[in-house]
Amino acid sequence: MGLPNVGKSTLFNALVASGAAEVGNYPFCTVEPNVGRAPVPDPALHEVARLAGSHKVVASVLEVVDIAGLVEGASKGEGLGNRFLGHVREVDALLHLVRCFEDDQVTHSTGAVDPLHDIGLIETELMLADLESLERQREGAIKRARGGDKEAKDRLAAIEPALALLEDARPARGLDLPDETARREFSALNLLSAKPVLYVSNVDEANAATGNAMSQAVAAHATAAGAEQVVVSAALEAEIALLEDQAERSEFLEALGLETPGLDRVIHAGHRLLGLIRFLTATETEARAWPIPAGSTAVEAAGRIHTDFARGFICAETIAADELIALGGEQAARSAGRIRQEGRAYVVGDGDVMHFRFNV
Repeated sequence: MGLPNVGKSTLFNALVASGAAEVGNYPFCTVEPNVGRAPVPDPALHEVARLAGSHKVVASVLEVVDIAGLVEGASKGEGLGNRFLGHVREVDALLHLVRCFEDDQVTHSTGAVDPLHDIGLIETELMLADLESLERQREGAIKRARGGDKEAKDRLAAIEPALALLEDARPARGLDLPDETARREFSALNLLSAKPVLYVSNVDEANAATGNAMSQAVAAHATAAGAEQVVVSAALEAEIALLEDQAERSEFLEALGLETPGLDRVIHAGHRLLGLIRFLTATETEARAWPIPAGSTAVEAAGRIHTDFARGFICAETIAADELIALGGEQAARSAGRIRQEGRAYVVGDGDVMHFRFNV
């Protein structure tokens, strides 16, 4: 998401390696959201697959939604207004693309390139929409609470502090929630400004490796907000995404002073933003990365593959991917006694290679 003409569709096309989204130098080039799937770069998965002799490799993916540009007054129906806000409401997290480049050939919707002003404009519109929503919900909850409705009282306990935060011009994601009931009720409000956010600074090609003063200002804002920021050149990433030969891609990146594509950093940051890790499975048939919430247990990971795995769970045989790779594969790891047997309550680590034993 972002203002019109900041490079959203260009970045989207690079992320999903397709030309699905129309790219144009005019507001509302994107009207209906474009939806695509971005594979999560995972060198360890490919190395584990090689060691296992897997015929197929399935990476974890993020679903990415390219939403129309927002304009000032969207909360009151300006531009695509309610349609835009409705599309934002349906996602789990926000990838906020911010223009950090000057280009006379690409118009700016507010007349001048000012990334902090742009961020403030969008965040204000999201907060105004949240305020309107909460004020409506508060009226109904008060009436029901007076009648002794406990659920309404719990809902009010989430609405009131959220309203206070928004009235102080602070996004709802900054709310400190005291207990599980409050967190559940707050989540049910589905506030736009409560969604976690990743700031992506779109710079020109010359600044792709180092960023510039504008991207540094965005980074400072992100740090103050407890968020992450990634610097990319969307136009450059679109070119890199078209290079299928890995050697050619590496040579291109080296010439630009980049170790990895900016897209890799965006996708990994998005994975973290959603609170996800992945565990790996590998057989001769297939090697796969399975995304799960951080803190998931072994039995929950087993259920991610199939409910029978969780229902008849006996144990999980596991080893960290890096250790498996260093040892040279499963057989060597078993011979060295490095594959552990873990029970139901084992908390899965990011990159654990797992084999589940079950009986149903």
